[in-house]
Amino acid sequence: MADAQEMASRLDTSVPHPARRYNYWLGGKDNFAADRESGDAVVALFPSIRTAVIENRYFLRRAVTLLAGELGIRQFLDIGTGLPSADNTHEVAQRLAPESSVVYVDNDPLVMVHARALLTVAPGAGPTSYIEADVRSPEHILQEAAKILDFSRPIGLMLIAVLHFIADEEDPHGIVSRLVSALPSGSYLVLSHSTGDFLTPEAVHAFRTGAIPVYLRTHDDVARFFDGLQVLDPGVVSISNWRAEQEPEPRPDESETATDCAVARIP
Repeated sequence: MADAQEMASRLDTSVPHPARRYNYWLGGKDNFAADRESGDAVVALFPSIRTAVIENRYFLRRAVTLLAGELGIRQFLDIGTGLPSADNTHEVAQRLAPESSVVYVDNDPLVMVHARALLTVAPGAGPTSYIEADVRSPEHILQEAAKILDFSRPIGLMLIAVLHFIADEEDPHGIVSRLVSALPSGSYLVLSHSTGDFLTPEAVHAFRTGAIPVYLRTHDDVARFFDGLQVLDPGVVSISNWRAEQEPEPRPDESETATDCAVARIP
């Protein structure tokens, strides 16, 4: 990992970044004026965005709990991890199985600066590592991850709220297919993706042309990411409804989260 000071020197605080904007919505302090301005512009289009990002974190927690607990997964590749928040993947997994190994991937230097703190794990816990890379570079990610993870054993691939930043012409479905094809049978794909099904065409267009373009897709488009995989119950559904029976009531409406998700086994 590069020196933290060198990473910090590459930060461009005048340009908003998805990880820092997400941090702003979650009430964090690791964001800048450009991130807050971009975040407020999204709030104007979609007032319940903070509910959506909180529910997205809850979905991650429930999905990792399922994988590390009932399904026995001990390796995780979390791409587009974002800035540290409550219940990061390695924290959830290692509470259930301390030996779990986690590789995080993000393209924001600020995330890499914070990575140093997260790399201090409990004695006896599995390794937690970071790769500075972009989801658009799956070959590079796989090559670097293979230095840490054992690709002959099942891996939980986490793509949480990252693919809606990938334009259609960048082939997000192809990126997922390439990542999935590198994983052994018995691995799992965990994916969430914002949808425009509950927004006006004008709002969908505004998201695509904003300071951070967001490519909202339909429910059917999101379901395509799981083609050829064994989707677990309850299928491709809203993040507010995925195995959320133990979450506090009342649950948010699908229109308040506007994000679909699923967990699927790789045959």
